[in-house]
Amino acid sequence: MALLPIGIFLLIFIGAGVLSHDFYTMPAIVGFLIALIVAFMQNRKVSFNDKIHIISKGIGEENIVTMCLIFLASGAFSGTITAAGGVESTVNLGLSIMPASIAVVGLFVIGCFIYVSMGTSVGTITAMAPIGIGIADKTNIALPICMGAIVCGAMFGDNLSMISDTTIAAVRTQGCDMKDKFKENFLIVLPAAILTGVIFFFIAQGNAGEISNNLNYEIIKVIPYLVVLVGALIGINVFIILITGTALAAAVGIGTGAFAFGELFQKMGEGVTSMYDITVISIIVAAIVALVREHGGIVFILNLIQKRLKGKRGAELGISILVLLVDCCTANNTVAIVMAGPIAKEISVQYNVSPKRSASLLDIFASVGQGLIPYGAQLLTAAGMAAISPIAIMPYLFYPILMGVSAVLFIVFRRRET
Repeated sequence: MALLPIGIFLLIFIGAGVLSHDFYTMPAIVGFLIALIVAFMQNRKVSFNDKIHIISKGIGEENIVTMCLIFLASGAFSGTITAAGGVESTVNLGLSIMPASIAVVGLFVIGCFIYVSMGTSVGTITAMAPIGIGIADKTNIALPICMGAIVCGAMFGDNLSMISDTTIAAVRTQGCDMKDKFKENFLIVLPAAILTGVIFFFIAQGNAGEISNNLNYEIIKVIPYLVVLVGALIGINVFIILITGTALAAAVGIGTGAFAFGELFQKMGEGVTSMYDITVISIIVAAIVALVREHGGIVFILNLIQKRLKGKRGAELGISILVLLVDCCTANNTVAIVMAGPIAKEISVQYNVSPKRSASLLDIFASVGQGLIPYGAQLLTAAGMAAISPIAIMPYLFYPILMGVSAVLFIVFRRRET
């Protein structure tokens, strides 16, 4: 019964999506608020004031506060660099140095880079979709293939970007360093990324036609991306990285005339505002999880998993399945990680799974689910911009599938840490 609030949320969210044929009809925050009310109504032995104290401690945990602040800082960087023209310049730079014969592979590779630097899959797809449509128009390559390559690239970055909300959530809930999680994660997904590129090359049959020569770019607009990426890889504090990247993007935007100084804070604010939803959802989910834990829900799940899984390998499979199922139900990989994170942490401690490994598995399998469900924001965005059905893109989503296969093989065959 302690898990009833989560069940209520899933029932409302999935029910509204099925009835309306649109899984974004019901705002996730509304479903979570209803679930929180249900959690408050449970266990009358605990007074209302005590429940307020319990959720306050849950929301005030260091990981939750840090995660929310990073979300906002990431939004400021994303909004500023987008307004400065960094996305367009980075895309055009890649297309300028890329042979026309591998344009579809290039869509995948550039999508990977854009997301790793930018930290938003929907933003990556929005930036890349017009390029993919243009390539499809000038070649014999089907539009769903081009859009599939873009979505695959976005999902590659979704679990690797240092400023991605999924990475931030996974790292903070498991208590590890970003660079350690990145290294652990990269080794798992690299084979899947290489194989995906090879598959797209042969599917496109090397026939990419002509790409427009009007690919204007300015190297200076790419520099903030590179600074953020390199700084994160060498282990600089994420706040310092994001503040530095935002300052550089602001200087570039003003210096190149992309926007006036008076518009700077508006552009920055738009980026911050775009992160409000996931920030508020993280706070509400933390409150729900705190009450679920207090009412015995976490202990119940741990006991359930302990009966069915054995050792580290079983624990890692349990964490993976847990976050995958939650993502399929919520259609939001960040929310799935925030919800499954505390449970995954308990499992990892119980079975001595390292924090970097549990964070990697959370991020990977949340991205596997998000990259495959036709009602997720990523596929809906790509399909909407290309004016095709999400179902038409699904046969070409090789990377999420291969990423999941690679991760399972990693769990089954890799030597256990001592």
